[in-house]
Amino acid sequence: MKLTVPLLLLVLLVVAGLSRAQVKTSLLDLTNSIGSILPSLSRPANHSRIFYAVMFDAGSTGTRIHVYTFIQSGSEELPVLDNEMFHSIKPGLSAYVDSPEMAGHTVKMLLKVAKKTVPRLEWKRTPVVLRATAGLRLLAAEKAQALLDQVQHVFDESPFLVPDNSVSIMNGTNEGILAWISVNFLTGHLKAQTKKTVGILDLGGGSTQITFLPKLRKTIESVPVADYVARFDIFNSTFELYTHSYLGNGLMAARLATLGALGVEGLEWRVFKSSCLPKKFRDEWSFGGLTYQVSGDPDGYAGYKLCYQEVLKVVKGIIHQPYELQDSSVFYAFSYYFDRAVDAGLIDGVQGGMLEVRDFKKRAKEVCNKMTKYPPISSFLCMDMTYITCLLKDGFGFKESTVLQLTKKVNNVESSWALGATLDYFHNLKIH
Repeated sequence: MKLTVPLLLLVLLVVAGLSRAQVKTSLLDLTNSIGSILPSLSRPANHSRIFYAVMFDAGSTGTRIHVYTFIQSGSEELPVLDNEMFHSIKPGLSAYVDSPEMAGHTVKMLLKVAKKTVPRLEWKRTPVVLRATAGLRLLAAEKAQALLDQVQHVFDESPFLVPDNSVSIMNGTNEGILAWISVNFLTGHLKAQTKKTVGILDLGGGSTQITFLPKLRKTIESVPVADYVARFDIFNSTFELYTHSYLGNGLMAARLATLGALGVEGLEWRVFKSSCLPKKFRDEWSFGGLTYQVSGDPDGYAGYKLCYQEVLKVVKGIIHQPYELQDSSVFYAFSYYFDRAVDAGLIDGVQGGMLEVRDFKKRAKEVCNKMTKYPPISSFLCMDMTYITCLLKDGFGFKESTVLQLTKKVNNVESSWALGATLDYFHNLKIH
């Protein structure tokens, strides 16, 4: 299915604070600026031209490449998003904190996807950009920079166009906002005549994001600090998004916090126990370049109630509950929300599906209370499903009847911030 990008580009230009009179000129400027990045070949004036962009998502548990194909129909028309090629590699760059050159090797491997997707003649005009998320935010600055330097070196050696600021760590708030814009564009909710939109819930390995358009003024007025609100103008209306990114509350970081293993010394001789794990389970588990000894509690009890009390301490007093979470607003939930729902047999791994919050709770109870007799496919499934339930209910404050749309792709495009970030690169989205 072909996806029309013009509407989102118009939105983003108005977001930047442009009047209607300025927008028409700016659309032409944007077309021209893309043309200057991607020099035109000698072709008839009405010939459709194709151009490409490569966006790397360097997450805490994996590195993903998105290769977007755009079509430019004419000099005065905006491009159309035609296709996305997606590929990912595990683990994330942060796993190579002690051997940064491996981070460069990972990116070099993924660049092969871009070379296969983008015709050789277009390489020099195709920009490559990498944005790192919570995995690198959780590292010490100098260690994160060492990893980014390796990526920059690989980019500089590649045959692609390397723009200024091509490799950096993305701000967590922008991660949520760009994902919201991407999903609402792809679902057709960014239209001039309606303010009906969908919220987004993104659960990564290191951080989690919530972004939605409130309907009640008190939701905006009751935020704990100002940076929970992003304001911008669309079609002469001012939109105020409720948005926040919680570093340390992604699924993998939450496992560490539940186990009491965050920032603990002497990992080689410590064993971290949890009633969220099968009683006889004992194994090594790695995240962020460190390896932990983890086990169930062989002398204690396991099950949903005890597990919930463990994960509650990771959520309570940390996750702010918005004043309103409208039942009429559908939330799209992706990343680990989707993956764990598939693992638990709640949704199809290709189609996704609609779930209520209570569906996570019900399956968490089943998995946790039966894991002694029926070991789950993942030893962490009880902990993960319980954490997701707790995050949604006691964290954000969703009702058990709240409907979530679990999705991996929308109209054949990955549900993530990457499309929004690619468009952001082309014309510097200004968010206040």
